Amino acid sequence: MIYSTEVEHMCPVAKGANHGPAPIPEEGKWVQAKEIKDISGLTHGVGWCAPQQGACKLTLNVKDGIIEEALVETLGCSGMTHSAAMASEILPGKTLLEAMNTDLVCDAINVAMRELFLQIVYGRSQTAFSEDGLPIGASLEDLGKGMRSQIGTMFGTKAKGARYLELTEGYINRLALDDKNEIIGYEFITFGKFIDAVKKGEDANTALEKAKGTYGRFAEAAKYIDPRKE
Repeated sequence: MIYSTEVEHMCPVAKGANHGPAPIPEEGKWVQAKEIKDISGLTHGVGWCAPQQGACKLTLNVKDGIIEEALVETLGCSGMTHSAAMASEILPGKTLLEAMNTDLVCDAINVAMRELFLQIVYGRSQTAFSEDGLPIGASLEDLGKGMRSQIGTMFGTKAKGARYLELTEGYINRLALDDKNEIIGYEFITFGKFIDAVKKGEDANTALEKAKGTYGRFAEAAKYIDPRKE
């Protein structure tokens, strides 16, 4: 260690306040985190790129400083989906510190990683007060059956009004309108169920009909429209 001349000539003064870092909650325990290996927790965060043309929701499950599980969900940018594919391969097995200093290809994913780092190291994880945290694979519960991201896509104009395109239930196939042309319900196709049925060998048209459902006063509509064409 190199000291300046001024410091070399100073006399030592004892350090009184030396009680370590404040403990943070981690998986049902209070931990004085001094090293990366002291950090555990599962949490979610959202990141965005500089032009804000896309966003990433990142979920990490960290055990003893190591990322054991990563769920990468992206929105709004076609290139980001390929970045997510790389990030899902890169992140597991890295320490939190390594992941913070890894190029995750897409700025939105990098920013999400930064936001998660801040949450986890400050004890603001989703599992702060859950004994032993959550098992590896827990992030998949966010996706539900069929393992698809929960997406809401709506479009509206002053001239033509609103169009529902995708909701949690799935792809919006038809909108139900009343006699005032107001939306009173919709028909959806749950893609997860549809694809699962087709993979099991079911006829595609039969599987499609079984994957359909309705919401609201769909049966009472004065007319139905295709939200993408009409």
